[in-house]
Amino acid sequence: MALSASRTYVDIHILQTVPPANLNRDDQGNPKEAYFGGVRRSRVSSQAWKRSTRTHFAERVPEQDLATRTRRIGAALTERIVVGSGLDAEPAARLSGALLAQLKISAGKKDGDTAYLFFYGNRQLEAVARLVKDRAVELAGLDDVQLADEIKRMPVQEKFSTGHPMDVALFGRMVADIPALNVDAATQVAHALSTHAVELEFDYFTAVDDAQTGEETGAGMIGTIGFNSATLYRYASVGLHQLLHNLTDEEAAVTAVEEFVTSFTRSMPTGYGNSFAHRTLPSLVAVVVRSDQPVNLVSAFEEPVSASSATPAEGHLSRRNGPSGIAANSARRLAREHAEALRAWGDAPDFTGVCHTFTESAGTTELLEETFGEALAFPQLLNGLRAHLTDTLKQAAR
Repeated sequence: MALSASRTYVDIHILQTVPPANLNRDDQGNPKEAYFGGVRRSRVSSQAWKRSTRTHFAERVPEQDLATRTRRIGAALTERIVVGSGLDAEPAARLSGALLAQLKISAGKKDGDTAYLFFYGNRQLEAVARLVKDRAVELAGLDDVQLADEIKRMPVQEKFSTGHPMDVALFGRMVADIPALNVDAATQVAHALSTHAVELEFDYFTAVDDAQTGEETGAGMIGTIGFNSATLYRYASVGLHQLLHNLTDEEAAVTAVEEFVTSFTRSMPTGYGNSFAHRTLPSLVAVVVRSDQPVNLVSAFEEPVSASSATPAEGHLSRRNGPSGIAANSARRLAREHAEALRAWGDAPDFTGVCHTFTESAGTTELLEETFGEALAFPQLLNGLRAHLTDTLKQAAR
């Protein structure tokens, strides 16, 4: 199903302040960074936040409606065949190998493994296991040539090509060996960047040996952990039209957008989580639905934000409210960037909604309201987005 040739993009803009943390490590074990606007910024890779988002899905969506990304698909299929047919593990593994051989995916170093991660829907794998469920004993008694001939008649590839789960439909799938199994992603996720300059710091720590005797001196362990703290700008965009194509169901597509916005907003990479307890909630979540193209507003922060910084156009707000901190200044920068883009390009969005916590900063609140509309509680924002997308799909179907 297509969206009547129309394009609908759901842009999510988030400002989130994170205390000292090491969310996403580089090859040296330090927080990832990037130069932007001529200064060093804190960075969290898109892969890290997509992983956190998918993990958050598991807290809200039944497991059978999600996907698994693994090299060990052979073991997973074998387990399902054992459960469904009652075969022992060894003959079940043989059937599993014959089924997956029809996909012609490059084999990994271990028996039953693929050479690369394969992103499959849990319901899709169940459907493949059901292909042999009623004939499992008979098929297990065939020789390799006969078994391969029987399996060739089964729609193995078709089962992986239809009925995509929400996370495969959102994040896509690439299978280099079998282009027919590729799924175009409906979601783009940017690397999160700090709105301001950061400096890498190090935590020097020692650990005490609890069994150390009085005659012994020194620490049981000494080490360092790199960290930084930042107000991050996070951005992602979901193409509703592509999502609908992947899922072929309007209600499922709208629900997938709602679940993505929820999980992308509430998730957090877990790197060194026990050491830093860095979990926070965003200060601002703005959702903009557009029919032209996705628009990342990171250019608002090319000039690094500081605790007292303000653009000339918003200077009266800073003077009236006094220093408001990096988060509030970043929120005003974001609002002005969005407003200036609308003025310059004339591409008015179809829907805007915002949830933020800047209630003590009247100037910031006023500017956000002028740009994104009245502040809503997050559940209200989701309800408004769902209503708008549902209405969009109904109009497209007419």
